[in-house]
Amino acid sequence: MSLALLPGSYDPITLGHLDIVKRALALYDEVVVAVMNNAAKSYMFTISERAEMARLATADMPKVRVVADEGMLVDLFDRLGADVIVKGVRNEADLAYEQEMAAYNLSRNPRARTVFLEAEAPYADLSSTRVRDMLKEGEAPNGLLSAAVISYLDLKGILKPSGK
Repeated sequence: MSLALLPGSYDPITLGHLDIVKRALALYDEVVVAVMNNAAKSYMFTISERAEMARLATADMPKVRVVADEGMLVDLFDRLGADVIVKGVRNEADLAYEQEMAAYNLSRNPRARTVFLEAEAPYADLSSTRVRDMLKEGEAPNGLLSAAVISYLDLKGILKPSGK
């Protein structure tokens, strides 16, 4: 049984993230979406809110589970008994950054290999930053987030009435 670990901040989880999850499911028996914190980032949503959105977005995927963790990725990798880290990349800048992180993880744990999945065309320009900017402007990020996440944001009062 192979276990893939998909770490990210998921602030919030987008359709691009979900595409990577689905593609990882085609390659591995189980996928763990790990909602994590990065000290270099500031977040619109708490780690528990981000994990809840990820759970809602992946609820129809029985071989996916969501965990929230504030520690180091390589430690989580070992705790879960993961076989591989999977990262989606949208462009060369993403790839360069993720290759650097992959080298760091590998230096800390020789089993912590990273597989990169290139974003598919409809998601190559989609980022959580873009979604957050839309939310701050009161725009509904329709077509960028799952219906379950849109409903969650609406229930939380994050979508402004004009943004529905």
